[in-house]
Amino acid sequence: MNYKMFLASVFIAFSFAFSGEVTNNHKITTNKITASVLKSNEDVKVEMVYSALQSNRFQLPKQECFVEALKGFYSLKEKGLIKRDILTLVDFSLSSNEKRLWVIDLSTNEVLFQSLVAHGRNTGEEFATNFSNVAESFKSSLGFYVTGEVYNGKHGISLKLDGLERGLNDHARERAVVIHGADYVSESFIKYHKRLGRSQGCPAVPVEFASEIITMIKGQSCLYIYHPSMSNSRLSKLVS
Repeated sequence: MNYKMFLASVFIAFSFAFSGEVTNNHKITTNKITASVLKSNEDVKVEMVYSALQSNRFQLPKQECFVEALKGFYSLKEKGLIKRDILTLVDFSLSSNEKRLWVIDLSTNEVLFQSLVAHGRNTGEEFATNFSNVAESFKSSLGFYVTGEVYNGKHGISLKLDGLERGLNDHARERAVVIHGADYVSESFIKYHKRLGRSQGCPAVPVEFASEIITMIKGQSCLYIYHPSMSNSRLSKLVS
């Protein structure tokens, strides 16, 4: 009799242990599924915004580029690092002969402007391939920025930038990386030189549009300079 009772006790204990293991595994699986669903919901939201973008007769940016920019924008807006619903997007995967800068109003979901934009002289010829956060490198820096003060300098009206990604672009202000107009950013320059002119690291724009672009994006709005060589893991590490 005692032997039978012992076996029954062992069976009951094993049943509880197995039940607990199943429950724990179920919780782990559920948590993974929940995280997956949340991630998918964010992706779906961003893709919906992209699908609803009003081009206003401008060419739309590539979806991959826009998705990264918008995810970062949401994160920065939540942290209070940017104040306006304006997103300026620069796609350095494109030829400098293409209009690869967009100004997008996320409150109305429309493209306000599209323009040529230069990269640094040591970043590449027609295509941007090399980037730096180092002073005097004459290279462009990638990543997220917040727009700073407007001032008049040697290039006329200009807009200071503060890089928000440590080690990637956080030396932008001390490097004097700003948005300004330049005569080498023009269709005529492309016609005679087969490529756009290059800056000392600034995202320079056409002289005739500099004032208009700066007026649109000044006042702590978000600028994102994209290149496919960047890792998506950066998005969770944005710093002030």
